[in-house]
Amino acid sequence: MGLMARALRAIIGAAHVGPSFVVTLVTVLLAIVSGLEPWRVLVIGVIMAANQLSIGWSNDAIDAARDTDAARTDKPVVRGDVRPRTIMGLAIGAAATALALSLVLGPAFALAHFVALGAGWAYNAGLKRTLLATACYAVAFALLPVLVALAREEPRPAAWWAVVMGGMLGLAAHFANVLPDLEADRRHGIRALPHRLGARGAGAVALVALATAGVLGVLGAAPATPLTLVGAGATLVLLVAGLVVIVRAPGSRALFRIITLAALAAVLTLAGAAGSIVA
Repeated sequence: MGLMARALRAIIGAAHVGPSFVVTLVTVLLAIVSGLEPWRVLVIGVIMAANQLSIGWSNDAIDAARDTDAARTDKPVVRGDVRPRTIMGLAIGAAATALALSLVLGPAFALAHFVALGAGWAYNAGLKRTLLATACYAVAFALLPVLVALAREEPRPAAWWAVVMGGMLGLAAHFANVLPDLEADRRHGIRALPHRLGARGAGAVALVALATAGVLGVLGAAPATPLTLVGAGATLVLLVAGLVVIVRAPGSRALFRIITLAALAAVLTLAGAAGSIVA
């Protein structure tokens, strides 16, 4: 029983549960607020959960050798708690599940979801080392409102501002994700856009992206809802705090935390405008 529990904890630990949960929750929240039927909300939630688990597991399986070389003992694969082959098998199974379920919501949804899932796998498979890394995040996040719009009984395109806002959130998410590990990543040959800009430049770009997302969310709601205003207000406060940290301590983890919180606040702004994301 102890071995089974240890293996289960390792599998969960390799799934990047935190980010997976947040992206799934955001998608479900957008689906609910945009008025999808309950069964469609449930299906899109299961699809996104499988999507994110697949990307998380494939990341740890593909990076097993690099993480071992870097002595990343926080990784279950590095500690020997689970084999890379096992994690990769789970990643493929989760991807197959997500793609199969996508067909329930129609061919247009399935195609858009295939692109979003492919962006995550392409990032893990090697694009994370290149300037295209940010594009992987931007494309995947830009497709979130598209997926919600296409999940309707009568699929519709998403509003342009919602797509751009999603892309800005993806850009900020990528920068926030790599900020704490910029130096370690450089030593392993990762030269994506945040690494080339450095901590101060990457932080500034992330804050500008979040500011743009906040403005688009407020304008897109038309008229602004209480949730939109709360999200926009919180984003503004956090952006000011982020600017202070960029000037005083650009390499600190405080900047990472502020950008993460500002991204969540911007998501609230998008959720408040979810009723308007269908073109």
